[in-house]
Amino acid sequence: MPPIIKKEKCIACHHCVDICPVDAYGLQEVRKQTPVIRYPEECWHCNACVFDCPAGAISLRIPTPAMMVFVDAPGK
Repeated sequence: MPPIIKKEKCIACHHCVDICPVDAYGLQEVRKQTPVIRYPEECWHCNACVFDCPAGAISLRIPTPAMMVFVDAPGK
């Protein structure tokens, strides 16, 4: 499941494209537009693009099998 980019919040800074460790966004020819996820199957759900987005325009849909990794242990 690829990252979701909220176009109304995106400022087209392309930090997400630059920070992505697996290049899921692919080569972006026009830097003034909202980035496009060209290779969604490559996404590792590492949250790098979510954390690096200055506008808070990116969110991730974590696949169910991977959700265990993202859950905090209560009281720890």
